[in-house]
Amino acid sequence: MAYQPIENYGMIGDLHTVALVGINGSIDWLCLPNFASPSVFAAILDDEKGGRFRIAPAIEDVTYKQFYWPETNVLVTRFLTREGAAELTDFMPLESGASAKRHHHRVVRRLTVNRGELTFRLDCRPAFDYGRARHVVRITSNGVMFNAADLSLGLTGDCAFERSDGNGVSAAFTLCEGETAVFVLELLSAEDDAAMAVNPDAAEQMFRDTVAYWRNWLGRSQYGGRWREMVHRSALALKLLTYAPTGAIVAAPTCSLPEGVGGERNWDYRYAWVRDAAFTVYAFIRLGFTTEAEQFMGFLDKVCKAPKEDGPLQLMYGIDGGPAPPEQILDHLEGYRGSRPIRIGNDARNQFQLDIYGELLDAVYLFNKHVEPISYDLWTTLHHMIEWVCEHWQRPDDGIWEVRSGRRQFVYSKLMCWVALDRGIRLADKRSFPANRARWLKVRDDIYNDIMQRGWNGTRRAFVQHYDGSSLDASNLMMPLTFFVAPTDPRMLATLDAILAPPDKGGLTADNLVYRYSLSESADGVQGDEGTFNICTFWLVEALTRAGRHDPARLEEARLMFERMTGYANHVGLYAEETGSCGEALGNYPQAFTHLALISAAVNLDRALGPGT
Repeated sequence: MAYQPIENYGMIGDLHTVALVGINGSIDWLCLPNFASPSVFAAILDDEKGGRFRIAPAIEDVTYKQFYWPETNVLVTRFLTREGAAELTDFMPLESGASAKRHHHRVVRRLTVNRGELTFRLDCRPAFDYGRARHVVRITSNGVMFNAADLSLGLTGDCAFERSDGNGVSAAFTLCEGETAVFVLELLSAEDDAAMAVNPDAAEQMFRDTVAYWRNWLGRSQYGGRWREMVHRSALALKLLTYAPTGAIVAAPTCSLPEGVGGERNWDYRYAWVRDAAFTVYAFIRLGFTTEAEQFMGFLDKVCKAPKEDGPLQLMYGIDGGPAPPEQILDHLEGYRGSRPIRIGNDARNQFQLDIYGELLDAVYLFNKHVEPISYDLWTTLHHMIEWVCEHWQRPDDGIWEVRSGRRQFVYSKLMCWVALDRGIRLADKRSFPANRARWLKVRDDIYNDIMQRGWNGTRRAFVQHYDGSSLDASNLMMPLTFFVAPTDPRMLATLDAILAPPDKGGLTADNLVYRYSLSESADGVQGDEGTFNICTFWLVEALTRAGRHDPARLEEARLMFERMTGYANHVGLYAEETGSCGEALGNYPQAFTHLALISAAVNLDRALGPGT
């Protein structure tokens, strides 16, 4: 198989970037030195030109197993053959404190034969700058150096490297039972002439230090409910999507993985969306990870002070707090299983999206309530935002789904404008901050009435996607989650029932999985099909959970849907953005949106079910 299924990958990282490691022992995605940097391995986007770093037995008949070392982001790939068994342990060491003069960006690959004797093949073929930049390969007594114009990598290991295809190196070596070989791939600085050589004892210490870091971090979790393992895996995945130097949180670590194989719905998610990051902060707070919330608030404080063209906030930022780059198309890459175009950068950065203010104010409100009181200076910034929302909430926008078919009066955008006003009022009252309360109260009520009059379709018996429309949108499931309506309000219950209907009967739910909207009813300006949206499924679980507090049948339905949805996680508990009709992962991977929604749904469902099983 030229391309691994998207769900065949595990993820390792160092809070600067991540690598995707296939179940076949191949690193097929890695950007250095950070999430948004050009790739050095991108075989997941082009099997021939993208570059990879694979270590695997040199025979065909191999059974592969992959799992995380418990409570960590250390990944173990197990090779089972007739000749023997081996384990490949992959991790990226984390460096912190004053003693870390610079972050080394190391990938450590430790290979141990547990039984028998096995011959392995190593192939390391970087493709700098998405395969556009040439590089020179130099084999030395210390290992291998790959030198491109702007970036250099060093590789050391317990084998004899040979040049292969002019662009990479390969090696064949044999290990007997109990023997270990260690390989280190490292980003080199100008003063480095080789990667750090690591012997098995040093690798063992690095492994133990990395395990200790992740276990100590996860030990701060306050969740002890029914789905502890799934929730904690989601938390670990979200942590890997944070950028330590600034506190930014990326939506996903990949670009251009297709929402429909062979289609053009291929986007770059390696940036900090205000919406996604705000929801992630909510998830961290729910689990007790307040440090991450504090770090993001620092990031927020920085970006709020930067100049903007259309509103107090941009909808997305680069991980350094600057603007996200414009969209480019990489014509030289094939795309995952032929899915083109390959996009880097994201032109949605220029869109106008009103909902981000509600999501942000909600996150700040929860931060003030559960972590620490916000400052007066931040309040003055928020005050300006809320005043701006009062002036502009009636404008059409591009919506949460970033459609490219023109602006509309999206109901979800109006809902989040209401949330912005509501949370602003609550914050002002809670902290006795100066505020234009009379105006805010009036605008909040005006938005509420507007949604009830124009966002509700009496014929469809549901809240709809945009004013005066008739198509459904799963984002309206957020209404009871944000306390806009009671979960048992007849209009909300009718909307739930409408969404729960199968697509051929006008609904959005197929086999307990939820589409974000109907492409046949709501053209979004992009060709091709897409899968069900995982976050929407978890939103439906949570909406049913809240309604189920007064209706045992709906609560039971919520639990069944949640537990079925956990079965769509991959072998190491990770989710992409979407799930296809055959249960396959689609879209960028792993997706922060999905994992944060899982956490929220699990916490609320567990609370609603009460003690017991």
